[in-house]
Amino acid sequence: MSLQPALYLLPVSLSNAPIENVLPALNISILRELRVFIVENLRTARRFLREAIPGFDIDGSQFFELNNHTDPAAISSFLEPLRNGIPTGVMSEAGCPGVADPGAQVIEIAQRENLKVIPLVGPSSILMALMGSGFNGQHFCFHGYLPVKEPDKARTLRDLEAESARKDMTQIFIETPYRNNKTIELMSRTLRDRTLVCVASELTDPEKEQIITLPASAWRRKKYDFDKHPTIFLLHAR
Repeated sequence: MSLQPALYLLPVSLSNAPIENVLPALNISILRELRVFIVENLRTARRFLREAIPGFDIDGSQFFELNNHTDPAAISSFLEPLRNGIPTGVMSEAGCPGVADPGAQVIEIAQRENLKVIPLVGPSSILMALMGSGFNGQHFCFHGYLPVKEPDKARTLRDLEAESARKDMTQIFIETPYRNNKTIELMSRTLRDRTLVCVASELTDPEKEQIITLPASAWRRKKYDFDKHPTIFLLHAR
């Protein structure tokens, strides 16, 4: 296929599930044609390309790395190939680029310069967790990471709970995987008994995926171990 000059937003896998289980064939067709990529993690991106397209010409491709260590002054230069008419792809480390992802910075520049941006279909852990939670999917907010220190995190959780009750809003956040169990424990003793808590872990993995919604009081009694597993947290106050 012949690609038009555009910034293609390329979702990638969330787990070790077969690529064909989580990405449409169109995405793979587009990947085959691209040779310029803006990626969050170079090693992860190369591994994904090799898995998606065995024999992909990695050495013949150009990669720009965009993450928290990238000089902001350099980001605009990543779009130079696209300015010269060369189709360019953007890939996150996991899931959808531009959503809780530094790729949004280069997408903002592309939009400002009226460069064509084409988002492709793929897995978003945030939306999949919301879909599976049973919570309000018309009014929700994603907060990224909550404060690290426990008193600050507990205070934030109570604020999110109060807002959820007041606005009928689903609250969504993520955590560093090795703190997952402590976060669940803190939620179970900080939130009101009837407040619902959903833990969505290892999404799209056919063997490890879990999406569990229970009242905070039930989480206090439940045995669990989510440490070191990619997990999304949701709460909804009744």
